[in-house]
Amino acid sequence: MARARSGKGRGAGKATRSGTKRPKTAKPAAAKRTPAVLRPAEPAPAVPEPAAVATERTVAITVNGRRHDFLVPRDLAPETTLAYLLRERLGFSGLKVSCDEGACGACTVLLDGKAVLSCMMLAVEAHGHEVTTIEGLPQDDPVIQAFAAQSEPGYGTALQCGYCTPGFVMASVALLRENPRPSLAEVKEALSGNLCRCGCYAGIARAVLHAAEKLAARGGTP
Repeated sequence: MARARSGKGRGAGKATRSGTKRPKTAKPAAAKRTPAVLRPAEPAPAVPEPAAVATERTVAITVNGRRHDFLVPRDLAPETTLAYLLRERLGFSGLKVSCDEGACGACTVLLDGKAVLSCMMLAVEAHGHEVTTIEGLPQDDPVIQAFAAQSEPGYGTALQCGYCTPGFVMASVALLRENPRPSLAEVKEALSGNLCRCGCYAGIARAVLHAAEKLAARGGTP
C-alpha cells in the first residue's frame, strides 16, 4: 500500500517569503550643530625685552704701590683673572702660573697683605685693593735673603729650578706678617698649599725660620 506523502518536504519548517517589503526603519534625525561661540583672541605672550647692555665701569687696582685704572669691559674683560692681568697685561712675570686651578700656590700674591691665589681670583674683584707681587718686595727683604742663603747640611737649599719660589716667598711673607715667630709646625701648615716639584720642602721651612730670626733681630715684620 503506497505510503502517503506528508505535506512536510524539504522546505518545511522554513519561513515563507512574503511578497511584501519590510518597512525601512526611520533614521534618527541628525543633531543640529550649535554654532561655535566666538571668543576674543587671547593676547600673545609677552616677548622678554633684551637684557640691558652692561654699562662701562672703572676698576682701580694698586699694584706694588702704583695705581692702575681699567675700563670694564673695554679695557678689561669681566672674566679676566688677576694672575693674567698681572703677568700678561702689567708684565709682573715674577708671578708664575703652573696648575691654573688653585692647587700649587705658584701664583700666590698679597692682597692687602694677605696671601691669595691670583689664578682663582677675578681681576675685577681686586678693585679698590692693594696687590703686591714678588717684584714689590724690597731687595733686602729677610724672606728673600733667607731663601737665597739657605744651604745647610741635612736641609739643603730652599730652591732649585726656582719656578715655585715666588709663590713660597709671598706665602712666607704673609705668614710672618701675621705670626713673626712661627713654629716649624706652623710654617708647614701655612705653606701646605704650595708645591715644590724639586722637593726642597725641608730647606724652604728652614729658610722661613731663619727669616723669622732676622725679623726678631730687626724688631719688626716683613
